[in-house]
Amino acid sequence: MIDADVLERVLAGAVRTGADFAEVYAEDKSNTSAGFDDGRIEQVTSGRDRGAGIRVIAGDTTGFAHTADLSEAGLVAAASAAAAAASQGGGGVRNVSLTQAPIHRPNTIVHLPESIAKARKVELLQRMNEAARSYGPEIVQVSAGYGDSLKRTLVANTDGVFATDEIIRTLLRISAVADGDSGMQTGYQSMGHTVGFEIFDTVDVEELARDAARQAITKLLARPAPSGAMPVVIKNGSGGVLFHEACGHGLEADLVAKDSSVYAGKVGQLVANPLVTLVDDGTMPGEWGTLGYDDEGHITQRNTLIQDGVLTDYMWDHIRARNAGRPGSGNGRRQSYQHLPMVRMTNTFVLNGPDTPEDIISSTPNGVYVAKLGGGSVNTATGDFVFGMTEAYLIEDGKITEPLREGNLIGNGPKVLRDIDMLANDFAMGNPGTCGKDGQGVPVGDGQPTLRVKELTIGGTAA
Repeated sequence: MIDADVLERVLAGAVRTGADFAEVYAEDKSNTSAGFDDGRIEQVTSGRDRGAGIRVIAGDTTGFAHTADLSEAGLVAAASAAAAAASQGGGGVRNVSLTQAPIHRPNTIVHLPESIAKARKVELLQRMNEAARSYGPEIVQVSAGYGDSLKRTLVANTDGVFATDEIIRTLLRISAVADGDSGMQTGYQSMGHTVGFEIFDTVDVEELARDAARQAITKLLARPAPSGAMPVVIKNGSGGVLFHEACGHGLEADLVAKDSSVYAGKVGQLVANPLVTLVDDGTMPGEWGTLGYDDEGHITQRNTLIQDGVLTDYMWDHIRARNAGRPGSGNGRRQSYQHLPMVRMTNTFVLNGPDTPEDIISSTPNGVYVAKLGGGSVNTATGDFVFGMTEAYLIEDGKITEPLREGNLIGNGPKVLRDIDMLANDFAMGNPGTCGKDGQGVPVGDGQPTLRVKELTIGGTAA
């Protein structure tokens, strides 16, 4: 996108007034999306966006400017604006020498989505619509969506970093609405990976649609969820979002530094049941949060955050790691070139344990089985959270029985980590997600094996 000699001149100019650090982040992103609703194609769109963001740091002050003009003149103007915002004087000249990092691709792409005819992408949605509607006469509405993107990025900074990356994402989603005596109920499924169109050689899109329809129809027969504290079993792959929200954000170094994390100052301490090992890994082939390099130009890696219940480290961006005199962790991420980077998760998950899913269910006399968690929120300073239960069932006498609806999980992240008393050996990643933080959204993945929390509060509506 931008020649190295141009980057060197832009960066040198950005620190000429005495700044400590300057960075250029450029991206060129193209995407295609298609929507299908109520039996017809609603839209098929394509777009492209390119530009650069320039960050300049002088002492404790950060200046940032972005531009859609990738010419040298456009970059110099943005760098001057950022430097002016950050400048605290000092003057001087600083030469910048860049050495390009090697290409690092966690994934192998066979078929670029942009090379596939839009008609084939629309056909996927039509097949899903037919499969969902044919599941049962109760299905009265189906909405489906397809999306793909190709994003090329470049990062260069005055520490000598010069890295490029290419990220391809392919996404499919469907919701189905069932109508019955209890009103309307919705089921939802999605699939997203950092691979090309070849993903549809292995993913059964009709099965994805049938599962959404099954969820909706099952809820027609569901009873209101109970209320109170009880054991909760969470199905593999479906509860990773709980760990993302309830403890993952609290392990991001920026929140720790602001004393906005319940995990501040606890490295080396036992914070979870010794069964629990929590990892953030940006290198997982094909997963939604996977990157070759993070958005500050540092290679992604596998970071163990909690090992056998002991907090071992936080996630770091480049500037905080640099200031602390320690290695980074490849967790600097941003939504686009128009945004500053911050510490963010990639793919966050709990490793396998010693139990089996069947043993966990059979050893739970009474409780709730959560087959799918919905959205939620967390207070990172306290760890308190609330999550919706998208698909849940009663556990009675060690067996999964009646479906439930209208319930929430209410608890505290650190307490949940301590109260996990069984962990199965059936690890799975969950659905693709978008993590929101300080107004920015980035793609993330999460997952976990089937597990049991010995006590969580269910916020239900049953009398």
